[in-house]
Amino acid sequence: MKPLLPPIVVNGTTISAERIAAEAQNHPAPKGKPGHAWQAAARALALRELMLQEARARGFTPAPVEVAPGQIETEEEALVRQVMEIGVTPAPVDEAALRERYDAAPERFRSPTLYEAAHILIPVRPDDLAGKAQAKEQAEKLLAEVLARPDSFADLARRYSACSSRDAGGLLGQLTSGDTVPEFEAALEQLEEGQVAPAPVATRFGFHILRLDARARGSVLPFEAVLPRLRAAEEKVAWVRAARAFSERLIATADVSGIALKVA
Repeated sequence: MKPLLPPIVVNGTTISAERIAAEAQNHPAPKGKPGHAWQAAARALALRELMLQEARARGFTPAPVEVAPGQIETEEEALVRQVMEIGVTPAPVDEAALRERYDAAPERFRSPTLYEAAHILIPVRPDDLAGKAQAKEQAEKLLAEVLARPDSFADLARRYSACSSRDAGGLLGQLTSGDTVPEFEAALEQLEEGQVAPAPVATRFGFHILRLDARARGSVLPFEAVLPRLRAAEEKVAWVRAARAFSERLIATADVSGIALKVA
């Protein structure tokens, strides 16, 4: 009988099904489609085997280093790193091209927006469907009270909010872009200063009665201020491109069976 999954052979070296199954735990797959994880694991191990073969062909001796406090590379990890250091040559960053990218849309590069806001949190777990309905109903009732009597916000926060900010009447102090979850910040962006959100704001924490007290929009940053960030991002992209090209060169000259090897 033909095996369900053919053996993976890389230049004469067989990668066992047991190794692939163990590696598959590190690769997410759509629900009900474990074959996706298996294929991804098989490709990763086949490419890793090519890297190890290249390192041995070059006569490298494993030289493990500490990659995190108390965490030392294995000998195989060291060989893969060493061969990548030799084989991957990223293109230099073109600062003039970065300048052109900046000049095309400088408004994308702003300092963080500052907010002063207050909220009343009615908590509920994301997976608690029955609790969500109850929490939303309670939040809507509290919101109606706030809209009818805006000066009741602080008292209602002290009585009903599940956030520690209740002790300050719901005041959250000064927030910057990125300090809160995206849904919360998106709601802040829709409000005018002094306005209460017209509906409870749903986040992973529950429902919020939200008020924006003040906002100071970030100013456009000069090119010199964003250059280090742009350069770092471009260096990462250049390294990925070079690593892909190196991997594709190894694949092009390899004898691989059992899987169509390609670079992700």
